[in-house]
Amino acid sequence: MKKNVLITGTSTGVGFETAILFAKNNYKVYATMRNLKKADNLKKKITEENLDIAILPLDVTKLNSIKSTVETIIEKDGKIDLLVNNAGAGFAKTTEQASEEEIRWVTEVNYHGVVFCTQVVLPYMRKQKSGQIISITSVGGLVGQPFNELYCGAKFAVEGFMEGLATYVSDAFNIKISCVEPGGIATEFMTSAIEKTAVEGQFATGEYLPIFERYMAGNQKRAGESKTSVYQTGLEVAEVILEVAKNEHPPLRIRTSQWAKDFCNLKTKADPDGTKIVQQIRASFL
Repeated sequence: MKKNVLITGTSTGVGFETAILFAKNNYKVYATMRNLKKADNLKKKITEENLDIAILPLDVTKLNSIKSTVETIIEKDGKIDLLVNNAGAGFAKTTEQASEEEIRWVTEVNYHGVVFCTQVVLPYMRKQKSGQIISITSVGGLVGQPFNELYCGAKFAVEGFMEGLATYVSDAFNIKISCVEPGGIATEFMTSAIEKTAVEGQFATGEYLPIFERYMAGNQKRAGESKTSVYQTGLEVAEVILEVAKNEHPPLRIRTSQWAKDFCNLKTKADPDGTKIVQQIRASFL
C-alpha cells in the first residue's frame, strides 16, 4: 500500500516540486493550497505524467480549513503517513515600521500554520502509532538576519516547536519529527519576497535607509552568483525532503546545501543534526 502525504503550499516553488517528486516515488500525494486558482500548472503536470496527486484547498491560517481537508483525507484513506509543512511567506521589514497587521500575518503564515496543521494531524498519527512530520523552516530559523527579524522570529518558533515535539512524541508514538532548512531558493517565494521588499522599500527611510540599501545590494549580488554557491532550485530542496522522508532514522535538523551548512556552522557545529540535544532533553526530563 502506498504511503500518503499531505503537503501544504503546493501552487509553486518547493511545494510544487515536492508534490511531483513524491508522486513519482510511489506516494499518494494530497497537494494543498490556499487558492485553487493557482493550481493550473500542477493540474497540467498531473495530466501529462499521470501522477497520483489530489489537489485540495487548505489555508494554513484558518483552523477550520485545515480540519476540513484533513477529514477529507481520513475519510478517503483512513490515515496520513506524512505531513509536510511547507506553506510560508517571506517578509523583510524593520520591526519599527511593520504594521500590526503585517506582524500578525507573517507569524500566522510561517508559525501558527505549522502548529495548527500539526495539531490536527497528530491525533491520527498517534492512534495509528506511526507517522512523520517534516517542517520546511530556513537557515533563518537558526540565524537572525537584517530586516528579516520578524520572519526569522517565526521560523525560530517553528524550530523550537518541532524540537519540543521530538523530545517525547517520537519515542512514545513512533512519529518522526524533522526540520528541513534551506538557504536561498531560486523560486517565486524568493522573487516575491525581494520584489515586495523593493516595492515597499520606501519604508526604509531616515537612519534605516543606508542599511537597507546595502541589504538590497547584497541580495541582488547573491541572486546573480552561481546557483550552486547560494541559491538552490525548488527541486533540489524537494530532493532533500524526499531523502528525509525515506530515512528510517531521520535527523531533527538538516540543511539543504553546503552554503546553508556553512552559514549556520557557528550555531550547529556542536550538534549538526539535533540528535544530541533531543537525547539530552529526554534524559533530563523523561
